[in-house]
Amino acid sequence: MRASRGTERKNSLYLTLSKAQPAGVAAQTEVHRSDAKLGKLILLVGDGRLRRILRLIESHPSFKINDLALHCKLSSSRLQHLFKQSTGFGLGQVLTEQRMQLATDFLVHSDMSIKEIASTVGYEHTSSFTRAFERHFRQAPSSYRQAQEPDKTRTDQEVLRLG
Repeated sequence: MRASRGTERKNSLYLTLSKAQPAGVAAQTEVHRSDAKLGKLILLVGDGRLRRILRLIESHPSFKINDLALHCKLSSSRLQHLFKQSTGFGLGQVLTEQRMQLATDFLVHSDMSIKEIASTVGYEHTSSFTRAFERHFRQAPSSYRQAQEPDKTRTDQEVLRLG
């Protein structure tokens, strides 16, 4: 029971924002397109400092909360409080979601190692990245990559057949 509450909480940012989507768009597919959701969140936030922070997260999800706080000349605790108050979501939650979505893009569309991906998306240690990824997607990054391979292979075969 505890795991399901955590999953609902983690996905709530993107599921909540997906309510603004047309009726034909399934909420679960929207969880995987964080760029669009972050853009909506940027539009909803009234505070210019927080919009700037969201844009930074969108373009550089490897930033740490302390780095973001320094950028807007606030303490990290004050920034997190303002962010939660304005958006209803934790800053760490939004950062993690962006990092995970970027990581999935790298896993599917690049030959980067797990260690390189972890570093690129902002994790100092591969083990921390792997733990966060498993918590978020309920599978290891390597398993996620392997699960995506049949789609990639099929697409390559379709191209060869059509070419």
